Amino acid sequence: MGNRYIGQSVVRVDALSKVRGEAVYATDLSRPNQAYLKVLLARRPHAVVKRVDTTRAEALPGVIAALTSKDVPANEFGYYTYDQPVLAGPCAKPFADRVRYVGDRVAGIVAESEEIAARALALIDVEYEDLPVESDVEEAMRPDATLLHPELGTNVFDHHFLVNGDLEAGFKQADVVVESVYNTPAQEHAFLQTEAGLAYLDEQGRLAIVTTGQWGVKDRKQIAHALDLAEDQVRVIYPMTGGAFGGREDISVQIIVGLAALKLHERGIDRAVKIVWSREESILAHCKRHPFRVYTRWGATREGKITAAEVRLLADGGAYKFTTSIVTSNSVINSLGPYEIPNLRVDAYDVYTNNVPRGAFRGFGGPQGVYIAEQQVNKLAEALGLDPVELRMRNLVREGSLQCTGAPFPPGVSTREVTEACAREAGWSQGGAGWARRGGYGAPDPADPSRRRGIGIAAAHKNVGFSYGYPESCTVGIELYGGTQIERAVIRHGASEVGMGAHTAISQMAADALGVSIDRIALISSDTSEVGDSGAVSASRMTFFIGNALREGAEIALRRWEDEERPVQVAHTYWPHRTTPPDPVTGQCDPNVSYAYTTQAAEVTVDLETGQVHVDRITCAIDVGKMINPQQVVGQVEGGLIQSVGYAVLENFVEVDGRVLTPGLSTYLVPTIADIPAETKTIVLEIPDPRGPWGARGLGEVMNMCLAPAVAAAVHAATGVWFDEFPLTPERVLRGLGRLEKG
Repeated sequence: MGNRYIGQSVVRVDALSKVRGEAVYATDLSRPNQAYLKVLLARRPHAVVKRVDTTRAEALPGVIAALTSKDVPANEFGYYTYDQPVLAGPCAKPFADRVRYVGDRVAGIVAESEEIAARALALIDVEYEDLPVESDVEEAMRPDATLLHPELGTNVFDHHFLVNGDLEAGFKQADVVVESVYNTPAQEHAFLQTEAGLAYLDEQGRLAIVTTGQWGVKDRKQIAHALDLAEDQVRVIYPMTGGAFGGREDISVQIIVGLAALKLHERGIDRAVKIVWSREESILAHCKRHPFRVYTRWGATREGKITAAEVRLLADGGAYKFTTSIVTSNSVINSLGPYEIPNLRVDAYDVYTNNVPRGAFRGFGGPQGVYIAEQQVNKLAEALGLDPVELRMRNLVREGSLQCTGAPFPPGVSTREVTEACAREAGWSQGGAGWARRGGYGAPDPADPSRRRGIGIAAAHKNVGFSYGYPESCTVGIELYGGTQIERAVIRHGASEVGMGAHTAISQMAADALGVSIDRIALISSDTSEVGDSGAVSASRMTFFIGNALREGAEIALRRWEDEERPVQVAHTYWPHRTTPPDPVTGQCDPNVSYAYTTQAAEVTVDLETGQVHVDRITCAIDVGKMINPQQVVGQVEGGLIQSVGYAVLENFVEVDGRVLTPGLSTYLVPTIADIPAETKTIVLEIPDPRGPWGARGLGEVMNMCLAPAVAAAVHAATGVWFDEFPLTPERVLRGLGRLEKG
């Protein structure tokens, strides 16, 4: 059949609807005679809710109903652990009567308008008994710390570890040992569309919830549990979603808006209910990227071979577990980088605090781990007097290398190729003495002596799919209609479209797999009553997994078509290479199906008087295996790099004693056109992944992995100062330069 659409920049299937303003988001939807829901946030970090009195609120004209903890059938939900109340307050569930962060929900008001509901919230009388606040991850680990979840007896809710070789023997072999303490920051997703939901009873009596999300089946499971419904009585529908970046993996408004519709129905009121969070509500109540505190030491010989690495990582999980444990487990691998390290130990702890819960964010724990590894490698290079590219080349893994977990790397290792491509484009060259870069960095700018320029480099790999033995799969439905030829192909899948172009890539892959023109492909997606479980739109997995499911399923469907079975209806599930869980003693395992690889260089200018860091140029080499849609690939990469600029130098999420001091986009700053580098050079390599569809690797996160340590290395090249925490705001830089008092 040949590749008619794979590798082509096909126009996105949603492009025209978005340009014309016709694309429908959950925020846009409405139903006749709908009601409106507003939720009362606790806005305090830790307290017992003694009493919730909605009498005055219910008396306000236009108020239809009030919701409290007593209205929730099973007052609990969570991604893996049901540890969060839907509404905090007195109820049968132990310890569901307390709020643990400022965004915990205490009550809801259903009214004729959003304005009336908002006014009614102010009339709710809540009696709180404040509790001590644990906002520092190390303080929360102390034996005498206040427990957020008393039934557990500790604030440490998970321990991840990995041991290989003989750590102390490795350090004895080292001629240089670098010890560091790192603090990585929280990060707000800042997606364009805030959380929204519309709930109603459909024509079959099912609770339908139109919302924003990344995994409909997972949402449905939590909604059904909390509302005491059978899963087949819940229908989750995702229209267009205005950005996700991992922040929509966890439940936000889905359960409470469903509760509101059910409560009205019980009272004989069959009206849809709609909720849309404000930007402040979104920032206060949905999860953030995990901040880490890390203690680490690495050793290397004078010949530049890394002999040992030790990492102690403390992950601030915030008030509830969310996806913390799987995020941190991925950080364990990334904290060691794509290097051959014979002797190592990693201990990582997940800790409850009274901060906003932490959850999935593009990179899934990878950017934090990579920051640790790449800072250490850059520091080792300086201590050894070696070029940072040369040191990497002496230690980077290659085809056939063992992972730090003891298992062979999945086939298709390309970290050396991307590193060489990035280094050459960024100004490094390879000679008889090894790799070396051009000079001129750190010297004063003749036009402005207060300005210094620097360059830095960092490498990373990113897993594709969930890890550590999770039973991964992806189900698609393929239907073929026509007479002598296939006139229409219907693809049923559960991949939500959160802005990255997944539905376009799915259409391209389906057209090629079936050998039909793309205009004959119709997608039915993101309605759990219509599709099977394709898994989460996360972990860089969708193109890889759904592509394989389409290729395998298409072969079955075409055989049936040739046997003159008309129409053809096939439901096919792709089962990937099985990963394995960590060994209970050593943590060793076969953790991942596949990896994508990148190396990035950043050139910066630092103003020594103001502390301003500006990223002038980014060079990014990235191996995608095979570009399904080149235009989308470049767009994804460049968008992720700009997001990484924000993470590295700008986005400063501030919490003090559990209270958020940056609750809006006027105080939490994201990159604008003024912050975008003057030049971004993307080098796309296509080294096929033997396990990937058409050789493709997962793409969605790898570009976010390593820009922050590249920027930190560039700032060091400019100033001579290592910064072990970020974002590199002017205040932080001036303190590091000794030009501003600490405190």
